[in-house]
Amino acid sequence: MSLTIGAPLPDLTLPANGNRQVALSSYKGKKLVVYFYPRDNTPGCTLEGQEFTALYSEFVAAGADIVGVSKDSVVSHDKFCALFNFPFTLLSDGDGTMCEAFGAIVEKSMYGKKYMGIDRCTFLFDANGELQQDWRKVSARGHAAKVLAAVKSL
Repeated sequence: MSLTIGAPLPDLTLPANGNRQVALSSYKGKKLVVYFYPRDNTPGCTLEGQEFTALYSEFVAAGADIVGVSKDSVVSHDKFCALFNFPFTLLSDGDGTMCEAFGAIVEKSMYGKKYMGIDRCTFLFDANGELQQDWRKVSARGHAAKVLAAVKSL
């Protein structure tokens, strides 16, 4: 399954850093950036998180919040956030429910072996909770700035 433009924000609640449960519905009324990344503390994922962090105040000023999602545990997310001072929420999707709902699980290949893993992708929802734009197979470097430009255009 994959979300299409105009689709509503899925009504999901997941564990998050800080030992919290976060409902996506709690973001209604503001723009929301949901970005999926493969794994905490890896070079590309760290770079992507750092770039979103560097621009976070601009996202907030534009009326948006950011949520990162991976299958890593809450404990891993807590360490990742502490190490890099991420100001946004990281959701733990251990069973892949959110990844499946967004169509973020894809076949990947490494050293000739195929496996199913998280596609680095991002979704932008407007204040009404409708999907306005998505980015697939994202390259981490410079991505946050592109997303910010889209947020500001809403």
